Amino acid sequence: MQPLPAVASLDSADIRIDDSPRLTDNVYQGLRKAIIDGQLPAGTRLSVPALARRFNVSRSPIREAVARLTTDRLAVEQPRRGAVVTEVSLHDLVEVYQAREALEGAAARLAASHCDDVLRARLEELMRQHRGAVDRGDDAARVQLDSAFHRAIADASRNKLIRDWHSQLQARVQIAMRTTAISAGVAVALADHEKIYQAITSGDPVTAEATARAHITRLRHVLDQAVQLAATEQYAN
Repeated sequence: MQPLPAVASLDSADIRIDDSPRLTDNVYQGLRKAIIDGQLPAGTRLSVPALARRFNVSRSPIREAVARLTTDRLAVEQPRRGAVVTEVSLHDLVEVYQAREALEGAAARLAASHCDDVLRARLEELMRQHRGAVDRGDDAARVQLDSAFHRAIADASRNKLIRDWHSQLQARVQIAMRTTAISAGVAVALADHEKIYQAITSGDPVTAEATARAHITRLRHVLDQAVQLAATEQYAN
């Protein structure tokens, strides 16, 4: 794992909160996006009074929003500090991918079971953009499109629990990927997506589940190896 970025201040982060009756939801979504985008890196203290002053609102919606972030494991309570943005370690990431194996497989199976022209068009467009990002070496776009592809499949499952769990897990993956350079290969990942895309759009639930699980399993094996290597290096030192 690479060193964590310097802790940002709440005042410096560009967090946009819409003024509406759903204030708690807006605060939550704004803070969640700032954490995932890296504006609020691991270790940043989520001070309720400071956030209330920053957004000129009462402490109640801030407190509720921070509690939701803690439930999502995007923040963690620390003694004498309160809630801080969580760090996703290599070990944490292995657990995330263990869960994703089953979740992504189920999502792909369900998506293939009721694939329609709308989903075919959506996945085809994402694949087209993903290929383009890889060809021109646009890593930022590639990462975003990779996430969008998996999110589209989770949405297409038509299962609220799968959508919610996928959103939580994917957020932790995005946080972790800011502090690690571990990858199973860009070309291989794109080829995996092609197989998943073909299985879903051809309405083959069995193959869709198998290819989706294999895609996540392959990266989990890379993470397992990284954990073993880190343990070996720590023992040697």
